[in-house]
Amino acid sequence: MTRSELRENIFKIVFRVPFHETEEMGEQEKEYISDLDEPQKEKDIEYIKAKSSAIIDKLDEIDKLIEDASKGWSVKRIGRAELAILRVAVYEIKFDDDIPYKVAVNEAIELSKKYCEPEAGAFINGILSAFAE
Repeated sequence: MTRSELRENIFKIVFRVPFHETEEMGEQEKEYISDLDEPQKEKDIEYIKAKSSAIIDKLDEIDKLIEDASKGWSVKRIGRAELAILRVAVYEIKFDDDIPYKVAVNEAIELSKKYCEPEAGAFINGILSAFAE
């Protein structure tokens, strides 16, 4: 899989968070991966599992960062797809040294074009700009 495809799969797992208890997310990861259309390389599966688990483990910290950057917007007010995209991007920006800031932002905007309303990209970009270094 490409990095973009890996990120999209991670986004889809993180999108499930509001619908399930934290304890269920390991099972949700397994279910999601078993439902993939084509057989995947083991290294890709491990990457998806590791990164989605890492994001879920840091969810409280990531959500606090999002709320601080969004100036008055609670994560509860943010659309679920937008929130999942932001969670992945903020994790990449703050905790994943392998992903450059610009790549994380660009990929977040690309995901928003596919899964959100047209104006979501500007909203996501605005929040992520608070993390520019």
